Amino acid sequence: MGERRPACLTLSSSPGIAARQLAWQALQAVAAGAFADAALERELGRHPLGAADRGLVTELVYGAIRQRRLLDAWIDAHGKLPALRQPPQLRWLLHLGLYQLLLCDRVPAAAAVSTTVELAKQAGLARLAPVVNGLLRAVLRHRSSLEGASREPWAGLALPQQPAAAFAVRHSLPDWLAQALLEWLPPDRAEAFGRAANSAPPLDLRVNRLRGSREQLLEHLAAAGVTATALSDSSDAITLLDRPGDLRALPGYHEGLWCVQDRSAQRIVPLLEAGPGEWILDACAAPGGKSTQIAELIGDLGQVWAVDRSAARLRRLEANAERLGLHAIQPLAADAAGLAAARPEWHGRFQRILVDAPCSGLGTLSRHADARWRIRPEAIVELAALQGQLLRSLMPLLASEGVLLYATCTVHPLENDAVIEAFLAEHPGWRCELRQQWWPGEQGGDGFFVARLRR
Repeated sequence: MGERRPACLTLSSSPGIAARQLAWQALQAVAAGAFADAALERELGRHPLGAADRGLVTELVYGAIRQRRLLDAWIDAHGKLPALRQPPQLRWLLHLGLYQLLLCDRVPAAAAVSTTVELAKQAGLARLAPVVNGLLRAVLRHRSSLEGASREPWAGLALPQQPAAAFAVRHSLPDWLAQALLEWLPPDRAEAFGRAANSAPPLDLRVNRLRGSREQLLEHLAAAGVTATALSDSSDAITLLDRPGDLRALPGYHEGLWCVQDRSAQRIVPLLEAGPGEWILDACAAPGGKSTQIAELIGDLGQVWAVDRSAARLRRLEANAERLGLHAIQPLAADAAGLAAARPEWHGRFQRILVDAPCSGLGTLSRHADARWRIRPEAIVELAALQGQLLRSLMPLLASEGVLLYATCTVHPLENDAVIEAFLAEHPGWRCELRQQWWPGEQGGDGFFVARLRR
């Protein structure tokens, strides 16, 4: 991070180059500090491409960012300079080529090499084009000479002897996280986590039960040529088996028949056991997937206070609620930790409180490609303190027989079990009646933790 941001580019007219040029531009923006999704959205917005090329750009950007550690290892093995000493522009260009060679089935090896070399020439790096060509062809020759037919992207690399370091390279993870996963999980489950973290996430929808059934939506999608199937995780969940491009063009979007929500995330809200007419607080609500799900499950009858510190993100929530035809949601831009002091009239008022707490997001690494490179262990300690503070500060707002549901999208025990254990130790009049950890790769969705608390 901290590199100079790339200037706006003139898109190449050469066949096969434009999409890769755009991906390279986005990779440089992320290296300069931009978030991956924002950098990708910005580049695609500036330079319209066809659906196939947009899909290729998206795969190259997210894939190369996820696999940064592994791609660097290949540069270290075959480059004259190690990856960290390569000129930054060249390093990200090599990542682009190596990702296509090692992990992108849709691109033939010859095209991966030739387009990367041509991109170097067109971008003013002609003197480095032989370096690009030499390294990519060296990797290709080395992989071709391997006995057997292993398709693993690390096949042929001399991996570190230490198990955690080898695991970190194979699954492109920071050292601290690789070590922690091998401590938390048996080897087969750690392996499943690593593979899930480097896979494109599924595209799941939640049917708006107030406007139609899952069967009806599946029929509408099939009629439009979109392949989808029902999921067993939730009675309202379906997953799209194709990448359809602009989701707003899918049947039922403008009619509010569905919204996008990960299958694992859809399992959280039903655990509130909320009913019509209740007062419910979603304490960290934006972007609003769980607030709208609450409103749907209670038949849009009651008060769903959606609280978040970001007014801009709440505006997105309001727009989505309007599209879905929901009226029970009351958005409030505020710090949830200060609600008890700011709204004394709310003491004991809510039958259900959802604390979908800010967290490290380690259960969503496939969805947030650059998150693994941004998270630091010391930040997790700070997050755990904030999570505990949120539980303590919201506790007075709960009715005497109410439910306080704590959820995160992380797998770190310091943010999950440790937070709950500390809360129960401080408040012996409370009990935890349900506690679950869902790991990415086990149900096909993101990783979540949930605990249901009562007085």
